[in-house]
Amino acid sequence: MEGWLSDVQKWPALYLGCSVLAFRLIHRLLKTLPRPRTLDNNSWKSWRWENLSVSLVHSLLSGAWAVFCVLQYPLMVHDLHSSFTPLAYLLVVISTGYFIQDAGDIIFSGHARESWEFLIHHVLVISTFMYALITSVYVAGAVIALFVEVNSVFLHLRLLLKLAGVPRDSLLYTVNKLINVATYISFRLGAQFYLSWYIIYNYSWLDHALFFLVCMMLMNIMILVYFYRLLRTDFFTPRSHQNGVRKFAND
Repeated sequence: MEGWLSDVQKWPALYLGCSVLAFRLIHRLLKTLPRPRTLDNNSWKSWRWENLSVSLVHSLLSGAWAVFCVLQYPLMVHDLHSSFTPLAYLLVVISTGYFIQDAGDIIFSGHARESWEFLIHHVLVISTFMYALITSVYVAGAVIALFVEVNSVFLHLRLLLKLAGVPRDSLLYTVNKLINVATYISFRLGAQFYLSWYIIYNYSWLDHALFFLVCMMLMNIMILVYFYRLLRTDFFTPRSHQNGVRKFAND
């Protein structure tokens, strides 16, 4: 098993391409499943449901995988620059393939204007992850970054519930929104701020530290804005209003 996983490092482009195709296949398969009637005759909501469903699959896979990688090799938490395992490297390959596929889905489906924030996010993630794949450094950092996908499970589920027309005062929505905000703070904000601290603290010797610091600061701004929107919508505002462009709520 270890030998096969080590081969991934020799042919990252091949496995990256396979990951893109695999998530595209998942997208096609999920389109065949039954969906809520609230999506009927609404192309935007239908596409959003399909896109979020694929994102949910990725979050379930990568979030659990990232946690397992750290439990298997705890040193990665302390050495984000150099430490990694073949299984961690494979995780970064697969997740990079997902983000490439998702960016392509947003662009080629014609929803780039509404989703420009997420295209920026995906460009930042893809560029940093590709650096890790090419150089084999910062792989552990990418794994820690994927801790945010633990929260994304509940973030995507929240949006799917809204698309399905589940009332905001229902037990299912209420339980999910509480878990969502708890994991947002612990896994999303916690992971992002730890990565930022690590780069700043070790800035003097890290490779291309300025590039990674700029990427992290941009993503930190985005997740704080999303967190504000999340709290405003689920905890402080009875009804959300959209003005102008339709948007995803969160990634």
